[in-house]
Amino acid sequence: MEINDERQDQEFNNEEIEDREQSSEELNEDKIDDSEEEIEIVEEVEDLPFAKAEVVRLMKQHLDRDKMIRERVKVEMNKFLGEVLENVCAQLNEYPYTTVEYEMLKESIYPYKNIKRINQEKERILMHLEAIKADCNALSMDVKRTLKLKEVDDEGEDDDFYEIPE
Repeated sequence: MEINDERQDQEFNNEEIEDREQSSEELNEDKIDDSEEEIEIVEEVEDLPFAKAEVVRLMKQHLDRDKMIRERVKVEMNKFLGEVLENVCAQLNEYPYTTVEYEMLKESIYPYKNIKRINQEKERILMHLEAIKADCNALSMDVKRTLKLKEVDDEGEDDDFYEIPE
């Protein structure tokens, strides 16, 4: 009996060791995958236009305290801010002057600073166009209903009209 118990214990231990080895292999694979992702992120971080810590600090300043920011979000926000800067500078380059003045900057950043107002204006215009469309449909129905031409028998009158008198 003791021999059977020892065999069962040994088999259990062998199975446990195999499970641990499989778990350790899976963890190693996960670590390899994670390290590959980290390498990709590190490569992206090197190309960022702004200091990542500053962008993250500003994001946290404006987000709820319970929000966590994923690494990819930090990187993409940094890239987005860099693109905005490029677009503003491209617009500033359209001016023929060698010195960039405050008024030029104000004009270049107008769409970014006033996006809420621009969207509200867009909604107002769309609602106005819908109202015009409804008025046009109502007028069209009125014209069709009230200014309907008298339906005439095409066969009888047309034949007499086109006949040549003898």
